[in-house]
Amino acid sequence: MKEAVVEIPELGQVTIRQSTKARRISIKLRPFKGVTLVIPVGGDVHEGINFLKEKKQWILSNLKKLEEKEDLLTIFDETTQFTSRSFALKISKHNKSNVRLHLHQGILHIYYPGNVPVSHPGIQENIRYGIEEALRLEAKRYLPHRLAELAQKHSIRYQNVVIKNLKSRWGSCSGRNNINLNLHLMRLPDELIDYVLLHELCHVHEKNHGPHFWARLDTMTNGQARQLDGRMKDYQTKIY
Repeated sequence: MKEAVVEIPELGQVTIRQSTKARRISIKLRPFKGVTLVIPVGGDVHEGINFLKEKKQWILSNLKKLEEKEDLLTIFDETTQFTSRSFALKISKHNKSNVRLHLHQGILHIYYPGNVPVSHPGIQENIRYGIEEALRLEAKRYLPHRLAELAQKHSIRYQNVVIKNLKSRWGSCSGRNNINLNLHLMRLPDELIDYVLLHELCHVHEKNHGPHFWARLDTMTNGQARQLDGRMKDYQTKIY
């Protein structure tokens, strides 16, 4: 058994997963995935279930906090309005047993089984995967080319550019002038995408956010650096 779902009195459905990385029995609580009991490969499942029962009060207490966190997270469904620079999201039911993703002519179609609620964790996980992969493809097509255009315009040389799913930053520039860009930039208006790219290009010469950095960035943005930076506060890197 690598993974199984069992019903535990008072706790409901619990996923039991064997892990080669685990060194001891542990409990994980994750939004929309509930309780997971992690057991080392070869470990005693009955011992793990007893451990769950011993920690019952702790689990129940933290499940309440988890539910509060879930309420703040996005549930993607047929009514969700989600667009990027080049595509819009459309979620629909179909009569197949699997989730199907299809990006065509500016629409990311995501079809899910009609006999499963769209809020089901597995459906939500597939929807998020589809959105992230579509954003990644879009970002790889657009961002490196646009970065090169802006770098040439401002006579700046950087090393490499990498597209990543960064959790809390729109971009970064290393000490060796390698630039990382967040795939979620594709959800921003064009002028803010350019602002972030110019921001990171500015770090090629100015490695901090001191007065010289802002003076250079202000020149590169036609005096709009602080205004554009303020607009960035209206957006988050996370969509759920």
